[in-house]
Amino acid sequence: MTTEPEVVVEESATALADRVADLAVATLSAALDERGVAHLVITGGGILEKVLAALAARKPIDWSQVHVWWGDERYVPADSADRNDLPAKAALLDQVAVDPSKVHRMPPSDAGFGEDVEAAAASYAAELAEAAAGHAEVPTFDLVLLGVGPDGHCASLFPGHPALHESAASVVAVHDSPKPPPTRLSLTFPALDAANEIWFVASGDGKADAVSRALGGADFTDVPSARPRGREHTLWLLDRDAAAKLRG
Repeated sequence: MTTEPEVVVEESATALADRVADLAVATLSAALDERGVAHLVITGGGILEKVLAALAARKPIDWSQVHVWWGDERYVPADSADRNDLPAKAALLDQVAVDPSKVHRMPPSDAGFGEDVEAAAASYAAELAEAAAGHAEVPTFDLVLLGVGPDGHCASLFPGHPALHESAASVVAVHDSPKPPPTRLSLTFPALDAANEIWFVASGDGKADAVSRALGGADFTDVPSARPRGREHTLWLLDRDAAAKLRG
C-alpha cells in the first residue's frame, strides 16, 4: 500500500529540523523495538544536515543496530568536499555509537571502479541486496529522508533524466547532472518504493515553487519529487517559506 502525502509546516528551519529529528527518533525507536534493527536512508543538503545534527542531540537510541544508507552520492574521491557522506559523518555519525559495518557509503571515484560508474552502482546494489537477505532487491527502509531541489529533483533523480524510468535496478549511475558535480550514484524509484516512511524535508523560499508543483500534481518526469510514496506514510515537512505557495 502506498500513501498520499501529508504536509507538516513549522515556523522556521530550526523548528523544522527539531520536529523532523523528534519524529525520526520515534520512527527508528519503533523499528528497533519491533525487529531489533532499523534501516535509515539519508541524503545531502543544508536542511538535512541540520536535521542530522538535531538527531544526534536527541535521546539515545541503539545506533549500533541502525543501518545507514545513502539515497545518492557524488561520484568524486572519498575525501572530496562534494561528498554527501562527509557532512553526515560530522553532524551525526561521529556523534553517536554507530557500528561502522552498518554505515553503507556509496562508492567514491577512487574506490577502484575508475570511470566505470555503472560498476560502482552495481556494487552498491549488491550491498543492498545482501542486506535484504535474498527477500528483495533492497531491505525494507524504515525511513528515507529526502531533500527537494529547486527544480524538483530528489536524490539524484533529475527532471527529464533516463533514471526516472528505471524499473528494475535499485541503483543507477547518473551522468550529466544539471547540478555539479555531473557524475553521481542514486537510488531509483523502485528502491525508494521499499520504504515504509518517505519524508521530504524542505526549507526556504527557493524551494517553494518545487514544493507547490510536486504537491500540486505535476508529472514526475518534470518534478521527480512528485513520485516517491512510502508504504505507510509520505510526509512533506516544511518551514513557512517552503510552504508559501501551497494552496489552503
